[in-house]
Amino acid sequence: MRTYMPKQTYYSVREAAWVLGIEPSTASRAVRLGSLRTVRRRGRLVVPAAAVARLLGEPSGGAS
Repeated sequence: MRTYMPKQTYYSVREAAWVLGIEPSTASRAVRLGSLRTVRRRGRLVVPAAAVARLLGEPSGGAS
């Protein structure tokens, strides 16, 4: 698992895979199965940073 997570709002599926420490093909499979949430932005599927943080077990930055 990676220790550095840059502050972004959305990640590409490949970037999300890197942050999660998994192969891009595994991340793509998780998207297809619905395990990894994506949204469409400017015609691309991207992974919200909150979804990545949830998978890492970190707080998503909501109310304190």
